[in-house]
Amino acid sequence: MLRRAAFAVLLASSVATVALAENSKPQPTPIENTIPVAVDKPYPGTLTLDVDATDTMRGIYVVKETIPVSGSGEMVLLYPKWVPGGHTPRNEIDKVVDLHITAAGKSVAWKRDPVEVYAFHLDVPKGAKSIEVSFKYVTSTKGDQGRMMVTRNLLSLEPIGTSFYPAGYFVRQIPIRMTVKYPEGWTASSALNAKVTGSTYTYEPTNYEILLDSPMLAGRYYKKWPLSDRVNLNVYADTQKELDSATPAMIDAHKRLVDQAVKTFGAQHYDHYEFLLSISNELGGIGLEHHRSSEDGTRMGYFSEWEANAGARNLLPHEYTHSWDGKFRRGADLWTPDYLYPMRNSLLWVYEGQTQFWGYVLQARSGLVSKQDTLDGYAAIMANLDNTPGRNWRPMIDTTNDPIISNRRPKGWTSNQRSEDYYNEGLLIWMEVDSILRQQSKGSKSIDDFARAFFGINDGDWGEVTYTFDDVVATLDKIQPGYDWRGLLTKRLYGVGEPAPLGGFERNGYKLVYTDVQPSIGKQAERARKYSDFYYSLGVNVAADGGLSSVRWQSPAFDAGLTIGDTIVGVNGLAYSDDRLKAAVTEAKGTKTPIILLVKAGEEVRSVSIDYHDGLRYPHLVKTGTGESGLDLLLQPR
Repeated sequence: MLRRAAFAVLLASSVATVALAENSKPQPTPIENTIPVAVDKPYPGTLTLDVDATDTMRGIYVVKETIPVSGSGEMVLLYPKWVPGGHTPRNEIDKVVDLHITAAGKSVAWKRDPVEVYAFHLDVPKGAKSIEVSFKYVTSTKGDQGRMMVTRNLLSLEPIGTSFYPAGYFVRQIPIRMTVKYPEGWTASSALNAKVTGSTYTYEPTNYEILLDSPMLAGRYYKKWPLSDRVNLNVYADTQKELDSATPAMIDAHKRLVDQAVKTFGAQHYDHYEFLLSISNELGGIGLEHHRSSEDGTRMGYFSEWEANAGARNLLPHEYTHSWDGKFRRGADLWTPDYLYPMRNSLLWVYEGQTQFWGYVLQARSGLVSKQDTLDGYAAIMANLDNTPGRNWRPMIDTTNDPIISNRRPKGWTSNQRSEDYYNEGLLIWMEVDSILRQQSKGSKSIDDFARAFFGINDGDWGEVTYTFDDVVATLDKIQPGYDWRGLLTKRLYGVGEPAPLGGFERNGYKLVYTDVQPSIGKQAERARKYSDFYYSLGVNVAADGGLSSVRWQSPAFDAGLTIGDTIVGVNGLAYSDDRLKAAVTEAKGTKTPIILLVKAGEEVRSVSIDYHDGLRYPHLVKTGTGESGLDLLLQPR
């Protein structure tokens, strides 16, 4: 009995000792930052960059770069990380292969920084006057690898992907000269002037900042149209026939775009400007702003199917506006001295939002897109944002973080997750500003006054002038004193739980309605993207094969359990077609009979009943008064 009790005490003591023992608890390894901070001083020497872009079969750029050095010892090379205009650290460093560094013909070892993977450490040997960097940039060969940049007839060459630069300097202080060898018989365009010898283009010396802001577009089939004494439309296409389809009237509309933009902003912030427009079903589409050029990529038919592609013609007005808004005037927290310094996106509702606003205005003022198609485009924007439940929890200002948070990956529930709403909701906010300016000034002021005051300064200056939220408010206060602009903008940016700000359109004489008649521009979008629009009725967009490409949160389809990835295979007992689904929605209007869908999800097939009876619904803008409204005046040519 005593021995058993002693054993129990010993066991209890042992258990207590184990319970009191601590698990291993390591401490973090300190992070040592050995990357020099950029300073505003000249780099000692001129970099040379040579790119061989002739391998169009495999889409491989062969790069050789010479970087002068002023002494031996540790050096850090940087590959551009943050992409201007992309608003995110997404430059495709994974496409850099076969990286070798030498000095005086001898190999120099490099080591990637363990924390900042866009930085490379190396030791420059004694006596070296320069280092030579060679690598290959392997462009995407399939769409799921990223944007297609090289085809058998076209190529897009972005120096931001084909160069390194020395750490420790503002990029505007690094001189560089670039040479590119293109395929035989091709032509190339860029904002940089070049001396052409055969198929080799030797570009004018510049600095690294301007080089990276000056991409090249090249191809087999090319045509150039001067739009003004300072602006050119450079067009490359898959076929010569597409270029030959451009009529004088089409080109005149582009000339009016330039004329209307200059009249609107009152200044030009470039010595010359080059539209770099690719029309291709093979080269990846793009819309990326630069100070003296823009990369504009759309599918075949821009000219040859002009009447059926009104929606594609918003691209050039938007990107051209960025020369003023985003490139010349830039949010102070977005401007950076190099491409490692983090960009902050808090003012994208001006950078992108007001650019979106002016893109639509200028397309109408120039006649590049008709007024009716512009109104229908507005209606689509308004309806989308007014059917966004995500407004109840996520403020618009937070969507300026989306390029970094989601890196523009597809989303399953965009209407509740929200996406980069600063574009289109920014448009709505600036329409509201315009309407209040007109109302408060009794028609003597409008957003045109803001454009000239904010963007029309320093004619000919193509540097950057930064601004803050306070600067935006101060400009509005100066144009129209006595209104609480700070309060309005703060509410629109940070508020939640409110409907979309449609008041600017309503104050400017138009309201949003829904009918069963689909606008022409909506039909064009369906054809171009190969889907059918039931977004404001059932709450889905349906691809040509019946797959659901979007499902609106809290819609009839959502309530029935449908989601992206499901495929509709049957409608009311018959095989799926978009016409049958439209007919079913129409026939159910005003009845109590549900729409029965046969839906495939993975390997499962199930019957889904949707209790919806309001018919087809498409958004439209209708005028609410007589005479010329504020919106009518806004869209008139200057």
